[in-house]
Amino acid sequence: MIKPEQNHLLPGVPLALASAALFGATPPLSKLLLDQVNAFMLAGLLYLGAGIGLAIYRLLRGAVIDSDEARLGRKDLPWLGLAIGMGGVLAPVLLMVGLTINTASSSALLLNLEGLATMAIAWLVYRENVDRRLLLGAMAILTGAVLLSWQGQGVSVNLGALAIAGACVAWGLDNNFTRKISAADPVTIAILKGLVAGSVNVAIAFAGGASVPSIAVLVSAATVGFFGIGVSLVMFIFALRHLGTARTGAYYSLAPFIGALLAIVVLGEPVTVTLGLAGLLMGLGLWLHLSERHSHEHLHDALDHEHSHVHDDHHQHVHDGPVTEPHSHWHSHRPMQHAHVHYPDLHHQHRH
Repeated sequence: MIKPEQNHLLPGVPLALASAALFGATPPLSKLLLDQVNAFMLAGLLYLGAGIGLAIYRLLRGAVIDSDEARLGRKDLPWLGLAIGMGGVLAPVLLMVGLTINTASSSALLLNLEGLATMAIAWLVYRENVDRRLLLGAMAILTGAVLLSWQGQGVSVNLGALAIAGACVAWGLDNNFTRKISAADPVTIAILKGLVAGSVNVAIAFAGGASVPSIAVLVSAATVGFFGIGVSLVMFIFALRHLGTARTGAYYSLAPFIGALLAIVVLGEPVTVTLGLAGLLMGLGLWLHLSERHSHEHLHDALDHEHSHVHDDHHQHVHDGPVTEPHSHWHSHRPMQHAHVHYPDLHHQHRH
């Protein structure tokens, strides 16, 4: 039975926004722990909390992989390795090198380059569709993020600035490489990313003379990491699957504003004019993206792949006997031409 086409905003946009909200909550909550634990150690504990927490979740479900999700295949492993190497190993090291040289305010401004790098790589290298409306929306969101991190100081071009910029490019590459494997089980990807990135950061912390923090700090950091890194990353990968990298990266740039709002509640930080202006800019950018309706006649070439799906307009194959949905299996798409509202998801990566 063919199911009707659902709202084009679902489920990708809510997943991207929820992911940004969880990740945005991580900095103010982590700040409460920083006076009790080394920065590298905290980063490692956050990622280990994500990886171990999701692994426990998977074990409690009694399954190595969700039956309705595709397994990581051999062809996915190079992309997974590149994503982990860039985002879990190289980027954190470059960031910490930059932070030891640059001021905190300058570093905060430079960190906004991650969203720009993610979108630029998606648009310029992988040729994801972008129009003037989307570009304006992305720039409004990024400008709001820059305002939030502006503390009246410029950015000095030195080795520290170059290291932080390099970290942002590495995270941008990580996001685009992860897009390549987003058809596979997001929980498995997040577990591997969390365990590898966490282990590397903890090893660096121990090499620098850090000690193991108290049980209370361990549990707190692991809990924040599970939700702010682990669950957030799973939602981010699902959003990549449905929206593509550029749009997901733009929504993810809302995280600093969410973090700033939480800092007001948790840390008692003041409400400022800057926060209000940033909120207006980000709201404008969000509206420009949510009101996008990209629709035209397009051709689907023949395609064979595996991913979680239901029998909608793009999946019209038959099964031997009844099946539950969603489900995952290797299937073929016949060439098809039609018109509807769409994002650059798994089935819409055509040229414009």
